[in-house]
Amino acid sequence: MTQSNVSLVSPNTLHHFGEINTSIGSSETAVVAEGGRFPVQGGGAAVVDGGLGNVNNFENWGDSATAEHSHQTDTSTDVDTDEKVQSFCIPHGAAVMGLDSIEKSKGRLLGEQKSLRRQAQNREAARKSRLRKKAYVQELENGRLRLAKLEHELNQARQQGTLAPATGSVGDKSHSSVGNGALAFDMEYGTWLDEHQRLVADLRLAVNSFFGDNELRHVVDGVMSHYDKLFRIKRIGAKSDVFHVLSGMWKTPAERCFMWLGGFRSSEILRILGSHLEPLTEQQLVGLCKLQQSSQQAEEALSQGMEALQQLLVETLSSASLGDYMDQMAAAMGKLATVENFLYQADLLRQQTLHQLHRILTTRQAARALLAMSDYMARLRALSSLWLARPTN
Repeated sequence: MTQSNVSLVSPNTLHHFGEINTSIGSSETAVVAEGGRFPVQGGGAAVVDGGLGNVNNFENWGDSATAEHSHQTDTSTDVDTDEKVQSFCIPHGAAVMGLDSIEKSKGRLLGEQKSLRRQAQNREAARKSRLRKKAYVQELENGRLRLAKLEHELNQARQQGTLAPATGSVGDKSHSSVGNGALAFDMEYGTWLDEHQRLVADLRLAVNSFFGDNELRHVVDGVMSHYDKLFRIKRIGAKSDVFHVLSGMWKTPAERCFMWLGGFRSSEILRILGSHLEPLTEQQLVGLCKLQQSSQQAEEALSQGMEALQQLLVETLSSASLGDYMDQMAAAMGKLATVENFLYQADLLRQQTLHQLHRILTTRQAARALLAMSDYMARLRALSSLWLARPTN
C-alpha cells in the first residue's frame, strides 16, 4: 500500500465520528469502526483495527461490504415477502369451513328453489283440479236439469193422455204405435222407481229405528208387493214392444251391462246378498244353497233356449229354400212370438226367487236383503250418471 491511499484516523476522531448520525445515501458504503461508523466516498473505505490505527486492505473490504449489504437487502426483502404472503394466506381449517359454508348455502338455495317449484306445481294442480271439479259438478247439474225436464214432460203427457201423434203413412203409424207403447212403459217404470225409492227410505228408517217385527214386516211386505207390480208392468210392456223391454232400454247404461233377459240374474243377486244376511242358521244356509242352485239351472235352461231361438231365426232368414220374402217373414214372426214367453219365464224366475228368499229369512234379515239389493241397483244408476256426465276432453 502507498501513503496516498491510506488515511490514518486517531481515536478521538473515531470517537467524534461515532457521535455523528449520518444518513447513508444510495452511493455511500458504511465503514464499521470500533466505536462508530463513518462514510467513505467513492466505494473505498478505511478500516481501523482497534485503537492502533492498523490499516487493512480496503479494496477487498469494499467487495465484502457490498456483498454483505446485498445479502442483508435480499434477506430483508425475503422476510418482507414472506410476511406479506403469510399476511394474505388463509389457514387451511378456515378455508375448509368456508367451503362447507358455501356448499351448505348452495344446498339451502337449491332446496328452497325446489320447494318453491313444488309449491307452484301443487298450486297449479289444485287449480286445475278445482276447474275439473267445477266442470264436473256443472255437468251433473245440467244432467239433473235435463232429467227433471224430461220427467216433467212425461208427467204432462201422462196427465193429458196424449202421446206422439200418429201421422203419415201406415208404416209411420205402426212405428208410432210401437214407440207409444215403449214410451208408456218408460213412464210407468219411472213412476214405479220413484215409489220404490220412497218405500226403501221407509224401510231403512224402520231398520235403523229398531221397529218391532210386526211393524217391520208390514214395511217389508209393502216392498215385496211393489216388486210384484214391476213384473206386471213389464208383462204389459212386453205385449206392446217385447224388444224394448228385453233390451233394457228403460234402464241406465250400467244396469244394461249386467242385465239378463230384461232384468237381473237371480243367482247373482243371491251371491251379492250373502254377506248381508249373516248370521244364518244351518237350515237357512241349506235353503239358500238350494235356491241358488235351482236359480242357476233355470237361468242356464232359459239361456240355452234363447240361443236356440236365435239360431233358428238366423237359419230362417238366411234360408234359400223358402219361396219368397213374405214366407220368410211369416216363419220368422212365428218364431219371434216365443221371445215374449222367454221374457215372461225370466221375470217369473226373478219373482219366485224373491218370494222364496223372503220365506227363508227372518223379517229383519229380509229387510236387510231388500236394502242391499236396492243399494246395489242405486249404485249402478249413479255410476251411469257419473259416466255420462264425465268430462269428455
